[in-house]
Amino acid sequence: MANLRYLDLFAGAGGLSEGFIRAGFMPVSHVEMDTAACYTLKTRLAYKWLQKQGREQVYNDYLNGDLSRAEFYAEIPDRVLSTVLNYEISWENIEEIFKKVDENLHGKKIDLIVGGPPCQAYSLIGRARDENSMLGDKRNYLYILYGEFLKKYKPKYFVFENVLGLLSAKDTDELLHFDKMRNLFKECGYKTEFRQLNAADYGVLQNRKRIILIGKYGTDKEFYPDIPQEERRYMVEEIFSDLPHLQAGQGQIRPVETLDYRGTYLYESGIKQENCQRVTFHSARPNTEQDREIYRIAVTLWDTEQQRLSYVDLPEHLRTQQNMDSFLDRFKVVASNVECSQTVVAHVAKDGHYFIHPDIQQNRSLTPRELARLQTFPDDYFFESMSGKPSRTSAFKQIGNAVPVCLSEKVARALRKAW
Repeated sequence: MANLRYLDLFAGAGGLSEGFIRAGFMPVSHVEMDTAACYTLKTRLAYKWLQKQGREQVYNDYLNGDLSRAEFYAEIPDRVLSTVLNYEISWENIEEIFKKVDENLHGKKIDLIVGGPPCQAYSLIGRARDENSMLGDKRNYLYILYGEFLKKYKPKYFVFENVLGLLSAKDTDELLHFDKMRNLFKECGYKTEFRQLNAADYGVLQNRKRIILIGKYGTDKEFYPDIPQEERRYMVEEIFSDLPHLQAGQGQIRPVETLDYRGTYLYESGIKQENCQRVTFHSARPNTEQDREIYRIAVTLWDTEQQRLSYVDLPEHLRTQQNMDSFLDRFKVVASNVECSQTVVAHVAKDGHYFIHPDIQQNRSLTPRELARLQTFPDDYFFESMSGKPSRTSAFKQIGNAVPVCLSEKVARALRKAW
């Protein structure tokens, strides 16, 4: 059963893929429309290849800024980098994508397809913000294209991840997208079963509920694999415990040494490696004095009363928004003395008010590395930008959109066991 091959659709920065690679699956191709995320995938695959060659120093030189991205990629065989396909999955591109995937397959079979279309069109927040509730949004119909991949490659299984809002999202004819989707997958020859899983139950220190729909080809029996929950629980403080203290605007994207770590969670989850005591992207965004004053109030309220700050409770001179309803819970501390944080979202790229560091002495929002740890990305994972010049904003967006690696790995291992 070695070398089960998978195709990753809507791959993003690779959170889902990282978990499947850890569980022993082999990626054939990753298809992703966001160019920055594609560079992130390439850099990760390059690192994995260098690791097998015993040449990690090349990766370290790149992270240190001693090599440009072009110079770094020049060290890597094209067959590794060419597995990342920077395409929008659309009717215009689908034949070209098939052609590229086939080239990467070299006549072999795809055993598994993983990935879920972008969730904005199904998410309850996205629908609430859109004046048409996302009705008719073309992203609602990406599952039809997903079906084309199932018809062509006929993998034994597919794993489709998405937000809970998918269960209630309606089409223009008032029928549920989810029902239409499952009917289409049935027409492609797949029985589908799904569960609502919370990443917090699978080794992730974050409350993140998602649908994991699995399809199996040519069966009518129940088959959903048993995905064991993590029995041991940890506090969110593990995420912060070994990271250098920063003020707003401090830190750097290049590697910095971590502090002494006496816990076990970071090792058990695969976030931290014994041979890697450095992190990138521990860089805090600058904040205005007004923001920092609000952060101090929010952290003090949590520390003294275990209460969340409501916008209406702020002193008048700090309430600058007219539309207070949409700002009620805008400022939120990532409490360190609880077992899971609030859900990490892509909106964090715009501002960090929903992710305030719990240490009043640091008085800032979270860094990309802290959020990446909440998503269980390993510390040696590097987030790329379009330009080759590292970007905090690009990293925030990719991290917020990702599938937590530990959740992905648990699903992958359970599926492999049931294979």
